[in-house]
Amino acid sequence: MLLGFVGLPNSGKSTMLKAATLADVQIANYPFTTIEPNQAVGYLITDCPCRKLGVSCNPQNSKCLNGKRWIPVKLLDVAGLVPGAHEGKGLGNRFLDDLRQADGLIHVLDASGLTDSEGKQRPSDNLWDPENNIKVLEGEIDEWLFDIIQKNIEKVENLARMKKIPVERLLGEKLSGLGINEDDIKRASGKADMKSREFATILRKESKPIMIAANKIDKESARNNYESIKSKRQNVIPTSADFELALREAAEHGMIDYQPGDSDFSLKGDVNEKQKEALEFIRRNVLKVYGSTGVQKALNSMVFDMLHYIPVYPVASISRLSDSKGNVLPDVHLVKKGTTMKELAGKVHSTMADKFIGGLDLDRKKVGADHELKSGDVVEIIFSK
Repeated sequence: MLLGFVGLPNSGKSTMLKAATLADVQIANYPFTTIEPNQAVGYLITDCPCRKLGVSCNPQNSKCLNGKRWIPVKLLDVAGLVPGAHEGKGLGNRFLDDLRQADGLIHVLDASGLTDSEGKQRPSDNLWDPENNIKVLEGEIDEWLFDIIQKNIEKVENLARMKKIPVERLLGEKLSGLGINEDDIKRASGKADMKSREFATILRKESKPIMIAANKIDKESARNNYESIKSKRQNVIPTSADFELALREAAEHGMIDYQPGDSDFSLKGDVNEKQKEALEFIRRNVLKVYGSTGVQKALNSMVFDMLHYIPVYPVASISRLSDSKGNVLPDVHLVKKGTTMKELAGKVHSTMADKFIGGLDLDRKKVGADHELKSGDVVEIIFSK
């Protein structure tokens, strides 16, 4: 799973990456701070079955803290995009190429209007409309896809006729390096002609959904713009990467008890009056208003709500809830909604799918190959050995 932090220059992408991961990335208040893409590991945070089942778990591919399962995902912060990026302006070609394998994109938007589409600072009495930046980013990705499709479509159509196979299959093979598959193309081609710009737009929505993280929500102008954007678009989450980073670092230094996504924190350790004032400002102006800084919510919502993945927990023994070595609830797998038992077996190990017999749920009830998994399911896969 790879999520891309995208946006125009100086929007807060690198701060968002650091706030989500505490990775050591360069942060500065000027355009093109990021040249080479930064990659780090963040976490989805969801309820772990251990608490409901009354057991102590021993995660192997993730971690569990206070009954919450932290599921690792790769996060990528790429160079800022500017108008004309698909033509190579700014760092456009590099920006777009870096996004090829991203499963979903989180558009870190400077919702305050204090920076324009080139990342230049704006005076407070002449703010920029951040809606312009949304249009620029989506338009540049659409044009990039459109150009790639146009370079390949005639050859693909001719080859499809000659081999008597679907155009969608061949085009899917051509675009597989962009993280686009045949199913994405089928859905898009049912809505628009493959040679049209509309097709590229629909294909982008199908294959690389974009969530808007309305960043710098701690600023008054951002709050007003957020309400306007939310009224016109779906999948918009208010965020304050600066404040999330401040809370994460305060927790790291033992000043507060705080976990990503929490709606509040508690003071502990040695905190001076100035630090208390700063933390109270965060609590009053973001946590109390929006329920969180939004950074963790953006990650969770992208994967669980937009990409439609669910966490499931395969075990070797449903009675012991463990793997063959005795590790309780050892692994969590992210699978698409609608994934069946046999499909899960194939994701765990190809041998399991080849020799699949059935499965057992928590009630030790037998389930078949076509049984659809639900979020948080704990299941045993039965296969011949």
